[in-house]
Amino acid sequence: MFDSLSDKLQSAFAGLRGKGKLTEADIDVAMRAIRLSLLEADVNMGVVRQFTKAIGERAKGAEVMQSLTPDQQVVKIVNEELTSLMGQANVGMPTSPRPPTVVLMAGLQGSGKTTCCAKLARHYAQQGRAPMLVACDVHRPAAAQQLAVLGEQVGVPVYREDGTDAVGIASRGIAEAKAKVRDLVIVDTAGRTVIDEAMMDELVRVRDAVKPTAVVLVLDAMTGQTAVEVATAFQEAVQFDGAILTKLDGDARGGAALSVRATTGRPIYFVGTGEKVEALEPFHPDRMASRILGMGDVLSLIERAQQTVDVDDARAMEKKILGGGMTLEDFANQLKQVRKMGPVGQLLGMMPGFGKMKQLKDVEVDEKQLDRVQAIISSMTPSERRRPEIINGSRRQRIAAGSGTTVQEVNQLLAQFKQMRKLMKRFGKGGLPPIPGT
Repeated sequence: MFDSLSDKLQSAFAGLRGKGKLTEADIDVAMRAIRLSLLEADVNMGVVRQFTKAIGERAKGAEVMQSLTPDQQVVKIVNEELTSLMGQANVGMPTSPRPPTVVLMAGLQGSGKTTCCAKLARHYAQQGRAPMLVACDVHRPAAAQQLAVLGEQVGVPVYREDGTDAVGIASRGIAEAKAKVRDLVIVDTAGRTVIDEAMMDELVRVRDAVKPTAVVLVLDAMTGQTAVEVATAFQEAVQFDGAILTKLDGDARGGAALSVRATTGRPIYFVGTGEKVEALEPFHPDRMASRILGMGDVLSLIERAQQTVDVDDARAMEKKILGGGMTLEDFANQLKQVRKMGPVGQLLGMMPGFGKMKQLKDVEVDEKQLDRVQAIISSMTPSERRRPEIINGSRRQRIAAGSGTTVQEVNQLLAQFKQMRKLMKRFGKGGLPPIPGT
C-alpha cells in the first residue's frame, strides 16, 4: 500500500538527516523532492501545490530552524499536513435518528461497488446492526444475483426483483426493510464504464425517491487522478456525502487517497484492502499518514487482532506455548487466526519501522507456502499432531502424499516446529508482553 510514494518521500527526507541545522536551500531541495514524489503518485496538481506550500512555510519557521533535530521536525510537519489533507480524523457514516438508515451506493462499473455493499453490510452487522441489501442495478447482467450470493455469504438478506424499474425496486426494498425491522438499508445502484447522462439521471431519481441518509461514492483507488475526476462529476450531479476507496491494497501510488477530500470536500469513510468480504477498514487519516511515512499503524493492527482473537483463548494458548506444550494442531489454529487478520505481508507493513528496513523491503510472504503448511498438518492424524516425535519415515511419506507436498517439506516443517517450541519454552521464563485488550 503506497509503497512507491513511501519510498520516494523517505528518500526526500534522507538528504536532511544528520544535519545539525537546515538552511532554506536544504528545505527547498526537500520540497522539490516531495513535490515530484506526489506528482509521480498521481496526486492532483492543485493539491500538490497547496500541500508543499504549507509544508515549506512551516519548515522555514522557528519550529524547524531552531530545532536540535530539524530533520525529525520536517517529518513531523509532513505527517501533520498529510493527516490534515486526508481529513484529520475518521468520519463515520451518518445515521438516521429514525430507522432505517438508508445508504445509497454509487460509482462506476468495475469500482467494486457491489462487493463493497456486502462488505459494508458485514461491517455493520458485526456492530450489532440489522442491515438489508437492495439490488437496484437493473442494467448489468447478473448484478442482482451477485449481490444475492454476497448477501448469503455475509448473512444479510437481499431484496431483489426482476424488471428495469430501479426507482420502484428501491422504494419497495426500503418498505420491505421497515416491515422486517431492519435498521440499515444499503441500496446498490447501476454503474457504467463511463459517466453518462442516463446513469446520473437514474441515480438522481432513485435518490429523490428514497431520500437516503447518505449517498456514498465508491472509487477505485488504483485509477489515481481519474478517481478524482469521477468524484468531481458525481459531486456535481448527486452531491455525495462521502466516499469509499476500494483496491487500496494494490495502490502503490496513493493519488486518490490524497486528493479526493481536498478536491471535493467530502470525507473518506472506509477503504477496501482486499477482495474478501472482511477486507474493509474505517479510514483514519492519521494512521494512513503514518503508513505512508513508514511509521506503521499499530492501532489498526491491534483492532484487527481484537476482532479475530478471543482474549481468554489467547491467554490459555500463551500459557501452553510458554510451558512447551504447544502441539502442531495448536500451531495450525494460531496460523489460521493470524491469517484471518489479513495477508501476512499487509500485517507486517503495519508494524513500525518495517517500511524503513531495506533488508525486508523486497521480502514477500508466500501465502501459498502457508497453505502448504496447513495442508501438511491437516494430513496428520490427531495423535501425530499432538506428538510429532512419533512421525517416522513411512508416516512422513504418507503425510507428504496426502498433502500434495514432498517428504523434504514435511521434514522442514517438523524441524522448524521443534526448534520453535524449544525457543518459546526458553523464552517463557521471561514471559510474553500483555495481550492488547486485557
